[in-house]
Amino acid sequence: MLKKQTVWLLTMLSLMVVLSVFYIFSPSGDDLAFIDDGQDSSEETTAPADGEEGADIESTTNVGSDEVFTTIRMEVQDERSKQKSRLTDVVASGSASAEEKDEALKEIDQLEELSSKEKILQEQILGATGYEDVLVRTDGDKVHVHVKVDELSDEEAVNIMQMVRDEFGRDITTEVNFQPTAGE
Repeated sequence: MLKKQTVWLLTMLSLMVVLSVFYIFSPSGDDLAFIDDGQDSSEETTAPADGEEGADIESTTNVGSDEVFTTIRMEVQDERSKQKSRLTDVVASGSASAEEKDEALKEIDQLEELSSKEKILQEQILGATGYEDVLVRTDGDKVHVHVKVDELSDEEAVNIMQMVRDEFGRDITTEVNFQPTAGE
């Protein structure tokens, strides 16, 4: 088994290679960083959905450049890899108790299930709509959905929120954001 430092080093090196290639082949290398230009198209609305009292749209925000989706995906994947590595070390440890190992295995299964649900939801949203790209990520009891589309209507946001509830359960807060596809 590889040492923790070796895995970390390989992860960072691969991240650097991916970012370098992305930088080299990006259309304009000047705007790789997210720059907040002060425009905020946040809206707070409530719309009924499927017999519910109302669905709160926490925010519908115009997020930055094309690289945001790729960067967020890489950060989430890196963080989960670190968590899995830490949990795998606990399972492989000779000094850990059976309860600790069992708990670590359960957490690994939860991380894999969470990743699976996110991927399934991304594919469902892409398949049901004409969006260029979709990013779904969870943060505790909150699900963040980012879609690449010029405008996102309240009805579309409510439909996305319903898909999230169908996949993750009713007791989850959903944040839907959009990124314009052209002419920023």
